[in-house]
Amino acid sequence: MLIRGESGTGKGVLARTIHARGKRTGQPFVTVHCPSLSGELLESELFGHARGAFTGAVEATEGKVAAAEGSTLFLDEIGDLPLALQPKLLRFLQEKTYERVGETRTRSGDVRIVAATNRNLEADVAAGRFREDLLYRLNVIEVTLPPLRERRRDLTAIANHLLKFFARQTWKDVRRFSPEASAAINRHPWPGNLRELRNAVERGVILATDDEIGLSHLPTQIGTTPAAGRVEVGGAVTLEALEAEHIRRLLATSPSLEDAAATLGIDPSTLYRKRKKLGL
Repeated sequence: MLIRGESGTGKGVLARTIHARGKRTGQPFVTVHCPSLSGELLESELFGHARGAFTGAVEATEGKVAAAEGSTLFLDEIGDLPLALQPKLLRFLQEKTYERVGETRTRSGDVRIVAATNRNLEADVAAGRFREDLLYRLNVIEVTLPPLRERRRDLTAIANHLLKFFARQTWKDVRRFSPEASAAINRHPWPGNLRELRNAVERGVILATDDEIGLSHLPTQIGTTPAAGRVEVGGAVTLEALEAEHIRRLLATSPSLEDAAATLGIDPSTLYRKRKKLGL
């Protein structure tokens, strides 16, 4: 299964839910965060290594594939998997076999793979950064999580759920949002999606002095979002507002400032200055 969506839309939460509701729920849910390690270390993290396989390998390790035997392996941000490692993952997906780093013994594994990405993998395939055959193999079942700005009907319910959760966590009798806070939550574009909303509500619960979260308890950028709400192409908005919204959304979905600048066709230093000027 391949889960697509912007950063912060809850791809990891969905992956855990899929695991919890399946036949493998009693087994461990194993996660590998692909951008966090170099190619050599990531291969070892996935498949394990023999003692002495590389500098620092003082003892053998089994790897996450073995740890997920009979269970679910979640490959977070699969689009950042190094190109050199992609054929080995493809082989495991197709043949269920692999070798540990530094070994010649072929091992087999029964693992369900759930991958997630915030990247446009088709564009990465066209640019030579991602194997097309691996994309096809991962994409047996595809689920796309919409950004929070496209889930306005769910926003109030999600915010209230988070309020109750953090109120229990902090042992505080916070029960509702003020009308001003609710209005600000509903018009904010939420470029950070569920992660941003979660952080905002947690902050609100912590700072609330009675049973209500007020506008002053929310992060400043939420209270200052223009009342007109989401900026739309072709709408009655200025070029400056349109540019600000475009940059805000692009920064929320790009892996880095450099990637966002490349998409915009400007230097990272120029984007940095624009972001600072716009308060993003």
